[in-house]
Amino acid sequence: MLKLLTNADVYAPNHLGLNHVLIAGDKIAYIGAQLPFLDDFLGVEVTNLEGARLLPGFIDAHAHLTGGGGEAGFETSVPAPFLSEFTSAGVTTVVGLLGTDDVVRTTSSLIARIKALRAEGLSAFGYTGGYHIPPTTLTGYVSSDLVHVEELIAVGEVAISDHCSSQPTFEEILRLASEAHVAGLMTGKAGLVHFHIGDGPRGLDLIRRALAESELPPRVFYPTHVNRQKILFAEACALSVMGCPIDITAFPVEEGADEYSAEDAVEKILDEGFPSENVTVSSDGGGCLPAFNAQGEISGLDYAKASALPQTLKTLLDRGRSLETVLPLFTSNVARILRLSGKGRISKGMDADFIVLGKDHLPSWVMARGQWHLKKNTVITKGTFE
Repeated sequence: MLKLLTNADVYAPNHLGLNHVLIAGDKIAYIGAQLPFLDDFLGVEVTNLEGARLLPGFIDAHAHLTGGGGEAGFETSVPAPFLSEFTSAGVTTVVGLLGTDDVVRTTSSLIARIKALRAEGLSAFGYTGGYHIPPTTLTGYVSSDLVHVEELIAVGEVAISDHCSSQPTFEEILRLASEAHVAGLMTGKAGLVHFHIGDGPRGLDLIRRALAESELPPRVFYPTHVNRQKILFAEACALSVMGCPIDITAFPVEEGADEYSAEDAVEKILDEGFPSENVTVSSDGGGCLPAFNAQGEISGLDYAKASALPQTLKTLLDRGRSLETVLPLFTSNVARILRLSGKGRISKGMDADFIVLGKDHLPSWVMARGQWHLKKNTVITKGTFE
């Protein structure tokens, strides 16, 4: 099926202005200001976007595809998010991982969930391992997982500076990063280590030491949740100057808390001149969000959702930020850092993953791999059990 999107105000993510986009199967076949001539017998599906903004689909670099949580008992394990939780939020590519629970949830179950989401129309990949060292793997070795399992592109989320971590040593971190790096060289995959950073006082010490005492390139170290403490965020910004990619989490922030919302963190990056090309924003979708009372007991449970990504973008645009400036943190930056070819940009030959942004700055239409999932704010493609 050929699809033609006419009169689209294209952000690729750089602003290209009014263009027409032809999709053949799941690829972009043409983009240009001249309307292509197509015979009627081809049966082209034409959608006139009437000047609406057309963006690359979001790439969510950190999501719990099998569900997160479980730290407060088996009943607190979050169910696996459905397909439309991602697509309705404009996420057309997702990278899944294991968190604290890498015992009941395994790399095998993660791969199965990735395959299921792919069958339902989403582009999906995964990290091997989880919070702990030695990492949970499918084949017994990180390098073997990355070399032999197509869906797995890197290692994560490995916990440091967190009471739930395995308290890894410096040597263990170096060995893991080295194994990931070499496997990445062999395969062309990302080959990095995605680090969960807790709120412990050591912060990013292990990563700083690895950069100072090893030959490993900075791109191999990819910390996330870096906006959970203001002092931690300052450390992460300094690492970004050294070439490390850093990941901001779009989580809810209470007023007066010692942390930055995703939009505040992005604005600090831009206003203070840190290299925004080394920054991504992810949702932690499917991860558990517990609430605690004064005695430190869980008083309520919720879970993170991919919808935090479009809400973060909307807030930035409402504050007057340029779409061309902030969009790469959700799209092309992620694709480059994770070496996801065909993703993150609108260009001939790239994958047909799109968001049509409404006047309210939220996704109104979403296409993944050449198929519509959201039309006029209505979900039209659902997962098998939705």
